[in-house]
Amino acid sequence: MDANSRFPARLPGPAISSIVGNSDEPLPSLSDLHDCEPKLEFDDTELLTPTPLEKDVMVGDFVLADDPELETEEPPNPLEDDFEDQLREQSENSQGNKNKCDFLGTDKQGRHIFGIYASRFPEKSQLEGFVRQVIKEIEPFVENDYILVYFHQGLKEDNKPSAQFLWNSYKELDRNFRKNLKTLYVVHPTWFIRVIWNFFSPFISDKFRKKLVYISSLDELRQALGLNKLKLPDTICDFDHKLNPSRGRASQPATPNGRPTMQFGVTLKFIVMHSPCLNSIPPIVRKCVDSLSITGVIDTEGIFRRSGNHGEIMALKERVNRGEDVDLSNVNVHVIAGLLKSFLRDLAEPLLTFELYDDVTKFLDWPKEERSRNVTQLIREKLPEENYELFKYIVDFLVRVVDCADLNKMTSSNLAIVFGPNFLWSGRTNTSLEEIAPINAFVDFVLQNHKAIYLIDVNQRTVNVD
Repeated sequence: MDANSRFPARLPGPAISSIVGNSDEPLPSLSDLHDCEPKLEFDDTELLTPTPLEKDVMVGDFVLADDPELETEEPPNPLEDDFEDQLREQSENSQGNKNKCDFLGTDKQGRHIFGIYASRFPEKSQLEGFVRQVIKEIEPFVENDYILVYFHQGLKEDNKPSAQFLWNSYKELDRNFRKNLKTLYVVHPTWFIRVIWNFFSPFISDKFRKKLVYISSLDELRQALGLNKLKLPDTICDFDHKLNPSRGRASQPATPNGRPTMQFGVTLKFIVMHSPCLNSIPPIVRKCVDSLSITGVIDTEGIFRRSGNHGEIMALKERVNRGEDVDLSNVNVHVIAGLLKSFLRDLAEPLLTFELYDDVTKFLDWPKEERSRNVTQLIREKLPEENYELFKYIVDFLVRVVDCADLNKMTSSNLAIVFGPNFLWSGRTNTSLEEIAPINAFVDFVLQNHKAIYLIDVNQRTVNVD
C-alpha cells in the first residue's frame, strides 16, 4: 500500500463516540474481533469525569475533536501546571530538526530500534503529513521485528494530536506495522498519557496492549534495550536528569579490561593482535559462518531475520570472551545468526569504520554510472587491511545466503536491511532514517556486485616470473 494513500483528507475509521463524530454504523461487539482489529465497545469508568465524555477529559496530552455543544471550561488539573509544564521546557531548540524519527541502533536481540520525539511534532494542521512521512521512512524495516521508542518530553499545546486522529492512524497501519512491532516504549510518561492509554485499551487487542512498556528514566531504557549508551537530544537528557537527579549523568561504558581472549566489545585490530586470526578473520566469526553455511542451515527460512534466544547468545559471548572453545554444532541456527550480528554490533568501531560514514551516506546521491567505481575505491583503498578482509569474508558468505533466497526468503535487499546498521553507524550522533537508507543501499549494491568489487584482492602480491 502506498504510504500517501493511508491518510486521506478525512481519515477513515469508526468514530470513538458520538462526540468525536457521527456514524450510522452500529457499535460491534468485542466478541466479533477479526485479525486483532479493535472494536468500539468500551468501559469508560477509568476516565475521571462523572459523566462519560461530557467534557474534554484528555486535555493534558491528547484532545478529542472539538464539539460546539460542549462547555469550554476545563476541569482543573493539578498535574498540568507542574509536570506537563516541565515537559514543554527547552523543547523549542529541537523544532528545527528535520528528522521525523531516528534510528537508535539494534537491541540486544538485533532488532531495529526507532525513536520518535514529541518535541519534533509539528502543529496539528501538519500532523497528517508528519505521520505519513514517519510511516514512509519506517516502512522498509517493518518486514522484520522492530522496536519503537516514543519520547514524550516536549509535547506542547499546539501539537497535541486528537484522540480521533490517533485512532484513525492506528487503524490505517498495515498489519506488518502492528504484528512485527515487538515493544513500544513510552519514555517519561505523564499521568494523562496513562489516561489516554486506558481510554483506548478496551478496543485494542490483547497482543498489542501487552507491547506497551512505560519507562521512567534513560538508565532504565538503556537496560531494557541492552545498549550501554544512547545518543539523544540534550533536551531529553537534561529533562531526565531533572526527573532523576540521584542517578546523575549517564556514565560512559567501561572500557574493556584488555583480556587477550576477548572477541566481543573490542576493536577488530585488538582481536587480530591477540587471537589466532587466519587472514584477519576472528575465530568466532569463522565458526559462525562455517556453522551457518551447511546445507539445511543456510536455507533456513528467515535466517538473520528471526531473533535468537537472547540468553543463549549472551552466554555464548561470555564464554568466548573468557577464551573458551565453544561448540556450535548443536546450537539453534537463529542463535548462531544472532551471535554473528552481535559480534558486528559490539565492535568498538564499526566494520566499515567511522571514517567512511560520510562517504557511504552519500551513496544515493552518486550518479549511477559512478557508483561501481566509488564503492570499489572506498572498499579497496580506504578500509584498513583487517577490515577489508573481514568485510569481504562476510560478504562472500551473505552472497551464498542470497543464492538460497528461494528457500530462506532472504534477498540481498533483506540482508542489507539487517546488516547495514551492523556494518556502519555514526560516531557522532544517532543515524537518522535518511542516513540509514543509503547505508542499506550501499550494502545491497555490494552484495549484488561483489564479483566486480573483489575481482582483484587488495592484498594480492604480484609474483615476477622469470
